[in-house]
Amino acid sequence: MFEGKTRKAILVLEDGTLVTGYGFGSTCKAYGEVVFNTGMVGYVESITDPSYQGQILVQTYPLIGNYGVCPEHFESDKPKITGYVIRELCLEPNHWASRKTLDEWLRESGIPGICGVDTRMLTKKLRVKGVMLGILQVYEHGEDVDVEKLVKEAKNIPDPNKRDLAKEVSTRRIIKHDVNGKYNVALIDCGVKRSIIRNLLARGLNVTQYPIETPADIIISDKPDGILLSNGPGDPKMVSYLIKNVVKLIETGIPIFGICLGCQILALAFGGDTYKLKFGHRGQNHPALDLKDGVKCYITSQNHGYAVNPYSLPSDVEVTFINANDKTVEGIRHKNLPVFAVQFHPEASPGPYDTEFFFDEFIREIKRFKG
Repeated sequence: MFEGKTRKAILVLEDGTLVTGYGFGSTCKAYGEVVFNTGMVGYVESITDPSYQGQILVQTYPLIGNYGVCPEHFESDKPKITGYVIRELCLEPNHWASRKTLDEWLRESGIPGICGVDTRMLTKKLRVKGVMLGILQVYEHGEDVDVEKLVKEAKNIPDPNKRDLAKEVSTRRIIKHDVNGKYNVALIDCGVKRSIIRNLLARGLNVTQYPIETPADIIISDKPDGILLSNGPGDPKMVSYLIKNVVKLIETGIPIFGICLGCQILALAFGGDTYKLKFGHRGQNHPALDLKDGVKCYITSQNHGYAVNPYSLPSDVEVTFINANDKTVEGIRHKNLPVFAVQFHPEASPGPYDTEFFFDEFIREIKRFKG
């Protein structure tokens, strides 16, 4: 018998919604913003994606854990979610690269999980009301459950988006990734996924990974040939210091490429505005329409809860992509400077690799800049 089935688990949303199920992973209590991901695969990549810092993740796909846990699929050093909500947990994964079960991994990592949940119901509620704060608690065997206390506690959960989440997951030191390439890229780490670094290195670019608080003058003094603003968690307006630094970096004329949070940061640096989406875009099936010809539509991997307000952008910044579902901004580009960004993830992991060509576009901008 699965040991976790003897442990009770409860998820409570701030509106009083209460969901019970079986506990797995760590026996503890977690707080966070409850969000959902529509991906059918890639749970290991999602769990380790720094953009999920401060969030309790709900998987809409009904079976999770069937191929175990493979460290090669990690997008950071460890799980970044605060809690995990799924329908059915696979107890006996079958994959040649698996090193342990999902239950074992989350238990070791101190992350609570709840299974046996009607995730369809939960997802529909989050779509209608919007993402909400919540508490997930996995109890000890036979431990008394005080539901009323938990419901009351759920009404006073601190919003993680009021914290500087990006700083929490950024590197603490400068890291150099040298492949003896011709060009050097300064990567500002707002919670970068490893796959972004892998894509740069695979294209022969040397990468210097900087902490998010690194002053612009230090980055400029290292004479990079290109600058990449990475993905990351939380409200982009919480990193006002980075926005000020990016304004200085834009003035240098050095090519800049932004991904996800990096797109929002660039929009703010240009004088634009951002806003919180009702339930965000999280999954590997989000259609992004190329406005250049209005014909091409790419299926993209996404993970963000904030978006750029297109009406706030200055006249010299154009929207290049929009989401085919809700028409939100999926890409921007400066009309005169070598600065562009996408809201989706061209590195995928997980998801389709249809938009990896943006890394090649970044290289072309670097070559033009270097003459």
